[in-house]
Amino acid sequence: MNRHSVHEWSGSRRLLRELRDLMKAESTTQVRLDQVVAMIASDMVAEVCSVYLMRAGEVLELYASKGLKPEAVHRTRLRLGEGLVGHIALRARPVALADAQSHPEFAYRPETGEEIYHSLLGVPLLRDNRVQGVLVVQNVTARSYGEEEVEALETVAMVLSELIVSAGILTEDETRHSEGASVVPARLSGITLNDGIGMGYAVPHHRGIVISQVVAEDPGAEVLRLETALDEMLGRLEHLIEKQDLGGAGEHQDILETYRMFAKDRGWLARIEEAVRDGLTAEAAVQKIQTDTRSRMAKVKDPYIRERYADLEDLGNRLLQQLLGAKGTAQEDDLPDDMVLVARSLGPADLLDYDRSRLRAVVLEEGAPTAHVAIVARALGVPMVGRCKDLLSEVRPGDFMIADAENGQVFLRPRQGVRASFSEALEAREARKAAQAASRDQEPRTRDGTRISLMMNAGLLIDVSQLPSSGAEGIGLFRTEVPFMVREAFPDVAVQRGFYARVYEIAAGLPTTFRTLDVGGDKALPYWSGGEDDNPAMGWRAIRIGLDRPAMLRQQLRALIGAAAGRELRVMFPMVAEVAEFTAARRILAQELAHGRAAGREAPSDLKVGAMLEVPALAWQLPALLREVDFLSVGSNDLVQFLFASDRGNPRLARRYDALSPPVLNFFRSLTRSADAAGVPLSICGEMAAHPLDAMALLGCGFRSLSMPMSGIGPVKTMLCSLDLPALTAYMEGLEGSAGHSLRERLRGYALDRGIAI
Repeated sequence: MNRHSVHEWSGSRRLLRELRDLMKAESTTQVRLDQVVAMIASDMVAEVCSVYLMRAGEVLELYASKGLKPEAVHRTRLRLGEGLVGHIALRARPVALADAQSHPEFAYRPETGEEIYHSLLGVPLLRDNRVQGVLVVQNVTARSYGEEEVEALETVAMVLSELIVSAGILTEDETRHSEGASVVPARLSGITLNDGIGMGYAVPHHRGIVISQVVAEDPGAEVLRLETALDEMLGRLEHLIEKQDLGGAGEHQDILETYRMFAKDRGWLARIEEAVRDGLTAEAAVQKIQTDTRSRMAKVKDPYIRERYADLEDLGNRLLQQLLGAKGTAQEDDLPDDMVLVARSLGPADLLDYDRSRLRAVVLEEGAPTAHVAIVARALGVPMVGRCKDLLSEVRPGDFMIADAENGQVFLRPRQGVRASFSEALEAREARKAAQAASRDQEPRTRDGTRISLMMNAGLLIDVSQLPSSGAEGIGLFRTEVPFMVREAFPDVAVQRGFYARVYEIAAGLPTTFRTLDVGGDKALPYWSGGEDDNPAMGWRAIRIGLDRPAMLRQQLRALIGAAAGRELRVMFPMVAEVAEFTAARRILAQELAHGRAAGREAPSDLKVGAMLEVPALAWQLPALLREVDFLSVGSNDLVQFLFASDRGNPRLARRYDALSPPVLNFFRSLTRSADAAGVPLSICGEMAAHPLDAMALLGCGFRSLSMPMSGIGPVKTMLCSLDLPALTAYMEGLEGSAGHSLRERLRGYALDRGIAI
């Protein structure tokens, strides 16, 4: 074959110039495309050159060809993934074959007359990383296309893609919203922040903040600008929250209360004003304090605490928008009717900015289930997936997305079959939600009549405000460290007492168990440092700090006693490793009770004191411990990682050990038997309790009290009401001698076989 040298062809710009000139010509679209394929075939010394373009419904249509039968043009259509052309479009990668007909993906179309052509080189037509079609050359002989020829045809395809749009052959709207006009589908893994399924087009969130002036000319005027912007921001925020219907006034008030607490924090405002007086503009000063806050956040690994700082970050961003008059994505006019909001992180008010009637789901690169934005998403009923690595680099505006928040995964640019499957799953989920809503007020009893106690975990006033609508019987775990984390100085007894009294008021008589401070290690207080720990999870934290710095523990216990005043007080000490530590902590509590009586203050009407079992060593003192405690609660998160000596924050170990493994379940079974024999109430308050399958296993191990985030209560109640507990217990007793890695699939099979709603 008499052909150009590859090097000469690939270095030539002549063809690209001719393509541009030809596509600008005044002739019809079809004539121009026919001339284009003839020109490429001649330059590539190929008997065939064809252009397939993507149409709606994920169909590739033959638009022009030099060498194939003319009657095949606009008649030959291939589904995405069908034949070699569909394969190239599906994978968005070139294919070079010396014998195309022997390839398993080859699909013969008799109307084309291509049976005489053996070799094939095809490349995708890409624009903005979306597949517009496929450009193909073919030869009669078994020609081996080299890398330089592939690169050359890719260059032509790149230019041709732009020319096709500019010539109006495919419109911008068609290339953006055509179901097939996309690159290879992708799946991202994350965690569930609010369960559900949402489908729609990607809308990346941005705030439009650009700071152009850093140095202040008049510091006094900048302070006035700052104060004015702060007042206006709070007014707008109040209006924004009030116009939403989140299912109860308490949630409105608590979100606003939290923001007001941050916005009026003297330490935060003082640092901004100090930066202004040092010569920065108001917006530059806010940004500087945000940077300082981020630096402090970087030292905190606990996601619950990091999310509290994220609220302060969100407030700073809203203040910057107010100062700069900036408009973000939420104010744009051309947002799609079906939105999937994409961002690195969001504040709760950010979510309220968007039209909830069009918001189908939210996907974040960061985020935690305890974040305010996740709580608001639950109130709005918006599915949310968090901690999706590389999300922002993978997603482009307008990409169709499916957020499967039930399983913590996101599908980018899914095919029609995947969409259809999720549409069916969405319908089934809506039916399941209706069944769970109907069971909200149902008593949590198994089919055999066993009563199960379902409690809620909380750490914020907004958490507590959801208690009446949650179906929970009370708060099984209230994390008290949050008010300590968001302040510039250690809160005194009066401040703590006021906060705990507010918890009592909102809980409205339902039992509430307060866990004393679990700080230290990776939960750093901004105003106090205990030094560096090589292994923070097993370092100087929780009750260890309380006993070494008894003034902190005494003040907290004094505040809790004062807040209880005539009501039941339930106190739980965390991270207890030996009975002696619990005894010492209870002795301090007794001293504070005596102190209150001596001062003439009203005492709690009843006192229950318990311990969290998170350190395995405590289990080997269980008989002595059970004689000392009024109740015991298992913290499964820390306990499981200590049992396996496995850092749960290490991604390499995240799925290495399963909580539904024989050693964990055997350990739990021994705890419940000992507690039952001693007559001591035993509960579990870790993440396991919130997942129906895990909760089923816990019930089979003997637990009768589970505490979990509010989102888990409905699904877990539905599960237990469909469960025959004696049959499950007998089945699990038969698994006690198992030596496998995990019993999860066996338990799943058991549930599915018996119609248990997991």
